[in-house]
Amino acid sequence: MSFQYKNVYLLWLSVVVIVLDQVTKQLIVRHLDWYDVVPVVPHLNLVHMKNTGAAFSMLSNAPPAFFVLLGTAVSIGILWWLRRNPRGQTLLATALSLVMGGAMGNVIDRVTRGHVVDFIDFYVGGWHFAAFNVADIAISIGTALLILDMLLDWRHERNAGKAGTS
Repeated sequence: MSFQYKNVYLLWLSVVVIVLDQVTKQLIVRHLDWYDVVPVVPHLNLVHMKNTGAAFSMLSNAPPAFFVLLGTAVSIGILWWLRRNPRGQTLLATALSLVMGGAMGNVIDRVTRGHVVDFIDFYVGGWHFAAFNVADIAISIGTALLILDMLLDWRHERNAGKAGTS
C-alpha cells in the first residue's frame, strides 16, 4: 500500500501564489507610474497596467464585486472539492490549488484597489500579448494541469475499456 497524502496539503501552493502575486504587484505599484514600460529582456517588459475586467479585459464594465464574488465562489468550490476528495488526486489537487491561489490574488486586488494590477508585457515585434501577473500565470498553469488531468483520465478509462474487451 502506497502512502497518499491529503489533497488539502497542496493548499500551500495557493498561499505561495497569493504571496508572490501580492509582493510583485506591490513592487510594481511602488516603483512604476501608470503605463511606465521597463524593458527586461527582448520580448519582455515590465509595465504598470490597470485591469478592471477579466482575462484580456473582458467584462471590463462589470463591477469589482462581480469578480470578487466569482473568485470567492471558485475558491469555496475548490476547498469543498479538496475536503470531499481527501487523498490521492495529486495532479488535480495541484491544479485546483494553483487556480485558487490565482483567483484569490486577483480578488485581493479588486477588494483593495478596485482593479487588478497587471505588469508582465510579452511582445513580438509590434504585437503585445495582454499584460498579466503572477495570479494569471498560476491560473493558466492550473488550467493546463486540469486539462492534462482530464486527458490522462480519459486515456486511462479508454485503456481500461480495451483491456476489459479482450
